[in-house]
Amino acid sequence: MDTPVSAMSLDDRAADRPAAAGLTLTALPGLPMVGPGDDIAGLICTALSATGVDLRDGDILVIAQKIVSKAEDRVVRLADIVPSPAAARLAREIGRDARFVELVLSESEEVLRATDRAIIVANRHGVVLANAGIDQSNLGGGTDIDEQVLLLPVDPDASCRRLRAQLGERTGARVAVIINDSIGRAWRRGSVGLAIGAAGLPALLDLKGRPDLFGRPLVVSEQAIADELAAAASLVQGQADEGRPVVLVSGYRAVGEDLPARALVRAKDQDLFR
Repeated sequence: MDTPVSAMSLDDRAADRPAAAGLTLTALPGLPMVGPGDDIAGLICTALSATGVDLRDGDILVIAQKIVSKAEDRVVRLADIVPSPAAARLAREIGRDARFVELVLSESEEVLRATDRAIIVANRHGVVLANAGIDQSNLGGGTDIDEQVLLLPVDPDASCRRLRAQLGERTGARVAVIINDSIGRAWRRGSVGLAIGAAGLPALLDLKGRPDLFGRPLVVSEQAIADELAAAASLVQGQADEGRPVVLVSGYRAVGEDLPARALVRAKDQDLFR
């Protein structure tokens, strides 16, 4: 099992606040390559059993989007795609495969910018990202591997709720589940882990009214808990050939109303950049 990554909070005294004293993130070893219809909850339980680790109430499992998409059979062959006139037109403008463009458009609610490098969209869940999260990495072998792409789960929040229920049934533990993906950010280079699905914890925590160090009430502060945990887990998972898609997070006390990852998406009327 990989060496845990630990971090200490400055203050863990208030029971009504989230805390991360002794936060531990551990990648689960031994998970096989996942394919359509595979039982992710069962694979996680097997990996936990092999390492002698039991899930406990309050634990959080961060699961890479890729294995969820594979288990939900979200692999698509480009040969099966017939581009729409809109996709064909955009593909000509930016010099991309019209079949790929068609998939991006079908997975999106708004195109924000399109170039020969990437199509920046708000996907069907409102997340702003490149190419609607569609990619071709780590899809396995095969003679037509260059013709295959992987889509995001249809409803990542629902996937998290389902996995959380399955894990609870098998272990008796009340855990939270986050699905994370590697996503780039405007004005900054590189990608970070981002929560595209969540269940069992407040993905977004409203801190308004709580005092700062000097007793002054916070006015607009909100904490993207699911994103912070997703990014931390991404450091342990890796983003290339590491093969560590599931991370167990222990020691974080999530306090607040259960909110899905969809709650992290800013409404358009509050967006200053669109």
